[in-house]
Amino acid sequence: MLEQNIIPQLAQLLQLKTNQVEAAVKLLDESNTIPFIARYRKEATGAMKDEQLRELDEKLTYLRNLIKRQKEIKNSIEEQGKMTEELSLAIDKVQKLQDLEDIYLPYKQKKRTRAMIAKEKGLEPLAQTIWAQELQKGDISSLASDYLNETVTSIDDALAGANDIIAEMISDKADIRAQLRKHIWQSGQLSVSYNSELDTEGTFSMYEDYIEPIRTLPSHRILAINRGEKKEILKVKLISDTDKDIQTISKFVITNKSIFDDFLITAITDAYKRLIFPALEREIRNQLTENAEKQAITVFASNLKQLLLQAPLAGHTVMGLDPGYRTGCKMAIIDATGQVLDHGVLYITMSDEAKQKSATNLLNWIKKYNVDLISIGNGTASYETEEFVANLIHEHNLPIHYLITNEAGASVYSASKLAIEELPDFDVTIRGAVSIARRIQDPLAELVKIEPKAIGVGQYQHDVNQKELSQTLDAVIETAVNHVGVELNTASVALLKHIAGINATVAKNIIKYREEHGAFKSRKELLKVSRLGPNTFTQCAGFLRINNAALALDNTSVHPESYPLAEKILQKLGFSLSDLSDKHQLEQLKIKLKLLDIEKLAADLNAGIPTVTDILEALTKPGRDPREDLPAPLTRQNIVKLEDIKPGTIMRGTVRNITDFGVFVDIGIKTAGFIHISELSKRFIKHPLDVVSVGDILNVIVISVDPKRNRIGLSLKQVPKEKNHVPA
Repeated sequence: MLEQNIIPQLAQLLQLKTNQVEAAVKLLDESNTIPFIARYRKEATGAMKDEQLRELDEKLTYLRNLIKRQKEIKNSIEEQGKMTEELSLAIDKVQKLQDLEDIYLPYKQKKRTRAMIAKEKGLEPLAQTIWAQELQKGDISSLASDYLNETVTSIDDALAGANDIIAEMISDKADIRAQLRKHIWQSGQLSVSYNSELDTEGTFSMYEDYIEPIRTLPSHRILAINRGEKKEILKVKLISDTDKDIQTISKFVITNKSIFDDFLITAITDAYKRLIFPALEREIRNQLTENAEKQAITVFASNLKQLLLQAPLAGHTVMGLDPGYRTGCKMAIIDATGQVLDHGVLYITMSDEAKQKSATNLLNWIKKYNVDLISIGNGTASYETEEFVANLIHEHNLPIHYLITNEAGASVYSASKLAIEELPDFDVTIRGAVSIARRIQDPLAELVKIEPKAIGVGQYQHDVNQKELSQTLDAVIETAVNHVGVELNTASVALLKHIAGINATVAKNIIKYREEHGAFKSRKELLKVSRLGPNTFTQCAGFLRINNAALALDNTSVHPESYPLAEKILQKLGFSLSDLSDKHQLEQLKIKLKLLDIEKLAADLNAGIPTVTDILEALTKPGRDPREDLPAPLTRQNIVKLEDIKPGTIMRGTVRNITDFGVFVDIGIKTAGFIHISELSKRFIKHPLDVVSVGDILNVIVISVDPKRNRIGLSLKQVPKEKNHVPA
């Protein structure tokens, strides 16, 4: 791979135009952030999306690392005086790091090997004679006798040394490794043996005498097998057809009929069993793991994105309940802005007297603060808490709904430094209840405060590469936060630090400036914040909103650099900036925009169509939250019990988690229902994400109930078409 080939190669890999890739690479090299490029540089990149830009950035890094490694390898071979024109050309043509390392293998500085020792004993000429395969007559033993010396005292020693040299030569051949690698990927199998004595809970019992082709192994199974291997419950080995593999190598090595055929077969077998296969087994196992981890991270990222972008239930006074048995159920009430109004503890699983007192207290709190929504954490004692709340609503005919909230990570947040700074007057248990309440008011604003891995929508998240997982999830959060935008005068450090161009230090400086000078009155005022210079302002300004700003454009997604263009657009349509704050005028503007020829307008103003389109969309909905278009989360007033559910019942539920093999759905009872991938669609699908996303609200049909194992099987594809909005 040559430097000048990077752009065409990326364009081919990503199926993009060369000029798109060239522009995107230039913008990335100039330290522009991906959200900024995706939103505000559409003309340059041909409207490349966040996902495309991140993939481009990843592949760009890979290819540049490849070029760097090519240069290192060339220098190393040249220093050894072994570089040829043919070898140099082969190195330049390589497009994969693995192929590059295969070429370099014969020249790589190795630890002291058996072949090196044999060469030191003067046996390399003997090995070269055998390798040449030019003798059709004679005796190999008499040939070997010519190489006896003080260190090689017998013919057997001479032949053993020659075998070691030839075995390493075979092992170092890139074409042999490439062919075997391809064959093993196509026909190799993973064999697993199981130690039941070490598996006290029977977690890995399905892998007793287990064998499966590596090409069909799903990622979740690879990670499960790896976990069992780490616990020493499972022993894993790669199996390939040894005889066939040796025959394959022989076709490369034995090029002429000679007296050395039998000797070469022995050397080939030794090279395969001692050097090649163990190396390929390590490589293929590593690649299987890497692919499986990538898939698991992709699923986690997709789930997290959907969770972060769930519709907020804004404008409610919310009671958050963090259920518990021994220590009671922690309660916090927050107003529509997320401020804590009151807090306390309910003992609803204790004596009847304690339960009655808790009911009275709960009722009083609801009436005192006009609570209209209750958020119940889904942890320990969640079912009992839900039952308690549902009964209270029914008995007193309260105009109030509740919903079950995924509380994963609430305890992590409660004990964090951020939680202590935000809620210094409350203990760790009450902070958890506050978080559970705030999660439904604005899922994004609350969930960014928690380490993504603790949110609980992943699969095998503790078994994958933690650095890659963190990088991917951080990118998801960055995409989600910038997609929604944040209110500059209320955003926390946790939110602000994910805005394009803003790091944790600058985020803290923004909060500090806000505390010292009061609310920001304009985006331009950001330039007064310590360490927030013009470059950072360019990256971040468009994603920050100021409600009730003097300049209406400061409460839109229009970038300050496009303010003059936005004003020209309004003037051309007969409106002014002040009309954006006038409901009647805004409605008139919306009507005009529907009849507008955007291409003609862009041409008249000498502006890009994507930019003009985005400005027009922003002008019609100042302060708009894109999550408002999503369906609101399901709320309830009554509880459903496991014993009430019968197969054939159609229920409504919310997708809570997605794995490679199926979907977990909250259907309003303690146990989440499960839809196996085979029950998601009548058509073939590769992954559940092809059909559903976290947060989707579905009609599902119960196909099995197992009270003993506490399991409920659901189906989406068996629901009558008119009962569901998801395509079958």
